[in-house]
Amino acid sequence: MTLASDDKVLILFRHAKAEQVVGKPDHERSLTGRGQRDARAAGAWLHEHELGPELVLCSTAARTRQTWAAAVDGGACGETIEFDDGIYSGGAQTVLQTVRESAGEAQIVMVVGHNPTMAMLASRLSEGDGSSAAHECLAAGFPTSSLAVLRYAGPWSGLDFGTAELERCHVSRG
Repeated sequence: MTLASDDKVLILFRHAKAEQVVGKPDHERSLTGRGQRDARAAGAWLHEHELGPELVLCSTAARTRQTWAAAVDGGACGETIEFDDGIYSGGAQTVLQTVRESAGEAQIVMVVGHNPTMAMLASRLSEGDGSSAAHECLAAGFPTSSLAVLRYAGPWSGLDFGTAELERCHVSRG
């Protein structure tokens, strides 16, 4: 993907389908077989669309770590990965602040996280701007293994609600 020097791409990736085990701590839930397949399909989609993030900010939860690992198995690539507990425990404002503080000079940044935060952040960053088909996809529920691709022009420190456009929304199924 070719970008102008101040163009940025933010990819919000909701983790893949995880197990529901009574008594198992939420943070430790693992992906199901379907989740593994869907995450690999997401990786293939990212590769096909040449969306290789320079920085991946990933929740510390087992299912998000496994989602990114399976996406890499499917063809996704990321130069640097950072695990951040704030992506697991924080809401849209916390994740936005993490991107602002961590993205540095990267042009393409991905966040691998949880709903409702990922869908809310995509919606609030774009506030209806961008592709109508992408907004329809987002409004349909942003299920597991969904990706929202947003474009933003400017330094990451200036990223705020209403400053981005939602270009694509994709639900990965393997």
